[in-house]
Amino acid sequence: MSPRPCVYLAGFDVFRSDAFERGVQLKALCAAHGLEGLYPLDNALPAALEGEPAARWIYQQNVGLIRRSDALLANLNPFRGAEPDSGTVFEVGMAVALGKPVWAWFDPAGDLRTQIPHDATGRDAQGLAVEDFGLARNLMLACAWHGYSTTAEQGVAALAAYLEAAK
Repeated sequence: MSPRPCVYLAGFDVFRSDAFERGVQLKALCAAHGLEGLYPLDNALPAALEGEPAARWIYQQNVGLIRRSDALLANLNPFRGAEPDSGTVFEVGMAVALGKPVWAWFDPAGDLRTQIPHDATGRDAQGLAVEDFGLARNLMLACAWHGYSTTAEQGVAALAAYLEAAK
């Protein structure tokens, strides 16, 4: 690991109307804790690309940033529904597969049974079982991270401390 660990900043923050400014803010938080933040919008999409070629370029750039990183900080707040952003979940899985520590941040609203409406048998409106492990996210996420915090600020600080202790 380099003297200044690189942290990939995963999350749906890239879809915000102030996405670029949000990246600057997240990277400044990282710098304040001795980390280098790598934000997906650090790579400017070439003007000539659009449609599927643009999507493939973005994918390749983000995968490259994840490979370059020492750890991943993931915004796992609900996105367009009850679950985290699927792209962010993919990035978490990739980081785990590469052996990189993951720290999550989200505003917990209780365990999944508290968050997802279900009937007396534990089934949602589609008749699918709602996990009952007392976890705030799907077990495949909750068992993959090294910890979680409720805000990005707390997450950056906690990840920095975790990385320092792991040296």
